[in-house]
Amino acid sequence: MTEVKLPDPEQLASGILRRERAAVASGLNLLDSKLAAARDRSARLLASLSGERWLNGGHLIGVTGPPGAGKSSLVAAMIREWRLAGRTVGVLAVDPSSRPELGGGALLGDRIRIKNSSYDEGLFIRSLANRSQLGGVATEVWPMSWLMLGCFDIVVIETVGVGQTEIDIAEIGDTVCYVAQPASGDTIQYLKSGIIEIPDIFAVNKADLGAPAHKTASELGRSASRPDRREGWDYPVCLVSAIMNAGIKPFLDHVDRHRSFLADAGLLGQLRSRHQSAWVMRLLKEEFGTFGLELAGGHSVIGQRLSENRCNQFAEYESMRMHILSRFTSGK
Repeated sequence: MTEVKLPDPEQLASGILRRERAAVASGLNLLDSKLAAARDRSARLLASLSGERWLNGGHLIGVTGPPGAGKSSLVAAMIREWRLAGRTVGVLAVDPSSRPELGGGALLGDRIRIKNSSYDEGLFIRSLANRSQLGGVATEVWPMSWLMLGCFDIVVIETVGVGQTEIDIAEIGDTVCYVAQPASGDTIQYLKSGIIEIPDIFAVNKADLGAPAHKTASELGRSASRPDRREGWDYPVCLVSAIMNAGIKPFLDHVDRHRSFLADAGLLGQLRSRHQSAWVMRLLKEEFGTFGLELAGGHSVIGQRLSENRCNQFAEYESMRMHILSRFTSGK
């Protein structure tokens, strides 16, 4: 069997911090690998990239919504505005998986719709399959988003089309934008479950449709403000048209305003640390169950370990994972 040659994590990190496209692509491939040796190198890579930027730098934005709402077209319009302003952008576009007998890979539809025809050093797009996971994103998005946050001003995660309960993006993004489609039925009935609880900003796309778009915006405006939402934020509803490039800048002004709101309130680092901890707990429980969590010391001990290493919780995750595996192997 041919041995797979894996990159040196520390050298790779240097290239990623310089925003070298080959290094970014190689780093994402390493994080996506299931090889045991790759897991160790992935932890070293993220450790080399970790620091205060993981808690306070850049902007991690989630874009979600139902199929057909125009998420990819809107993301493309957002990218144009950001690049005109000189801001660098990394995109993780989560596509539906192809059938297992065809490899289970991403269908690449979002990447085709988003990608600009011109070569742009300040833009990097990576498509990945949702691996048939039901939360709207794949588990690999967690480490990949943190890698890209180390070298891009803005990182966008576009979820696969979601329904009522696919809310994993709420545990990744600093700012979550929900893209609604006008004339798609009773909007509030459609959104009544978990999805209405997570967006920070609502965008009603296809505003060029006129009255139906305004009706949808009005319905969302009445439901967006809830007693369980974050105090001090107004949850704006924006009318946009990606195809007409209308309303994009005001929408992005709200996106920037939300990040400033989090930073000014001292919430940005807390939010990111909490999101990382939630993913560690989730992945450990998915792989090992409640019994596995207990082998690692239970929620309180795990939480304490993560709080002591807020800048590199992926390394803590790998350490706890190996500890649990050794306990299973030893039978103790």
